[in-house]
Amino acid sequence: MKKAIILLALGLIAGTSAQAQTIALKPQPVTTSVPSEKHISSSILLWVRTDKPRQAGMERWKGPHSKIISANKGLEEYRQIHLTETNPGLWPAVNGVETSIPANRKIDGIADVTLKNIFSIFRGKKQNKLAYADEVNLFKRTILYAALGATSRWYAVNPTNEKTGARSVVFFRIKEGVDKKDFARFINQELTPILANTGVLTELRPKVYMPWKQKQWDTPNVAHDNPKKVQFQASVMLGFANKKAMTDFFASDAVNKLAGKLAAYTSAVHAYEIAETLTYVKDGKQLDHYQN
Repeated sequence: MKKAIILLALGLIAGTSAQAQTIALKPQPVTTSVPSEKHISSSILLWVRTDKPRQAGMERWKGPHSKIISANKGLEEYRQIHLTETNPGLWPAVNGVETSIPANRKIDGIADVTLKNIFSIFRGKKQNKLAYADEVNLFKRTILYAALGATSRWYAVNPTNEKTGARSVVFFRIKEGVDKKDFARFINQELTPILANTGVLTELRPKVYMPWKQKQWDTPNVAHDNPKKVQFQASVMLGFANKKAMTDFFASDAVNKLAGKLAAYTSAVHAYEIAETLTYVKDGKQLDHYQN
């Protein structure tokens, strides 16, 4: 009898411990007074060809290739995100999380595309075909991630329209065993409001991506290799007044306090420094010249 009681007690303790662990993994919603807008968007991750100078590919993307994309009548906004060539990773170290960006998968740029509405997918077919044909001239690999509605938002963290002098984009990879819905809730309901409430950002655009499918952007003669172990499930675009503000942000207590939560939900957090953000389509209109 005594042995049975001991075993029962140990079982209750183990059950309580497991329950506590489950509860700890559940997102804890954070409130914010910062308003946001829903958007239909995609992030096309780009790697320039390595048999040519990197800058040559970036310049062709900035010039001739941009004209193909920006002529798409279904776009609400089209931005080119040019990442710095040296990008080891801005996010501070987190135990159990990959924060150093592997050199063999380091991204060169991102086509940041926002659609007017769901029907824009069909309106852009002609321009997409032209883009498909031109990709091989400058890219070796392209991978598209899409985000819809409530999973893609723009937060009005900059009501005075202060000029954004520095940006970072952070990609998140879900930790094995974490429920996808809990991961999405963590990004949308906990992490993003925390970032919005810091009061130091001039731009905040989170995206939780739909499951990746190659057929969404299966261009010819360009690689689309994207094994599950290197896929991303979310990203956050961050804007700052200047580079110092960005550096201070990643060294701040607010970021350090996120370490435990990130370790619970993610296996990788890759924070890229952005060299240039060039806007070619704004408020649904193609610009005569890009805005930097």
